[in-house]
Amino acid sequence: MRIGVLAVQGAFLEHEKMLATLGCETIELRQLADIKNIDGLILPGGESTVQGKLLWDLGMFQPLRSMIRDGLPVLATCAGLILLAQHLVDDPVVHFGTLPVTVRRNAYGRQLGSFQQTAPLKGLGNFTMTFIRAPYITQAALDVDILATIDGHIVAARWQNQTALAFHPELGTDTRLHEKWLESIKTESALSAAV
Repeated sequence: MRIGVLAVQGAFLEHEKMLATLGCETIELRQLADIKNIDGLILPGGESTVQGKLLWDLGMFQPLRSMIRDGLPVLATCAGLILLAQHLVDDPVVHFGTLPVTVRRNAYGRQLGSFQQTAPLKGLGNFTMTFIRAPYITQAALDVDILATIDGHIVAARWQNQTALAFHPELGTDTRLHEKWLESIKTESALSAAV
């Protein structure tokens, strides 16, 4: 299995290191030529505005959006959630727009900035979540699977091939979320091969 990690800006190295501990091959997506033969995509945290601009400037935006729409499994964290969202609160900008949710950027404000909280994560039990000037989901389509909430706000969700998180699982030592995501790719691949 080969996972493409968007590496134009942000916390991509941490995802790569965590995947490496799980024996998974990764490729850094830095230019259009890198986008080939990948089984999944990670959109890391960072600055969503900068990432969105670089995706366009490097000619990677349209191919990646098409691949996501066609079912490429995606794990998006923090800025990655913003890139996927169909709507942003008080912001007309839409990036990929493939995930039917509305997201509030920097939802926790500068005062809180960063914090950790342990909360139930669907299918995994309690999970320690690291938030860094994080967004959260304010609205989600009815068929979006809500995976976790903090203080009534949605901080993790899944819809079809897209898993989106407001927090950074790659900054901790708990690999269960990445493991489960990789396992879902293997399962889906096996089901597709059997059809």
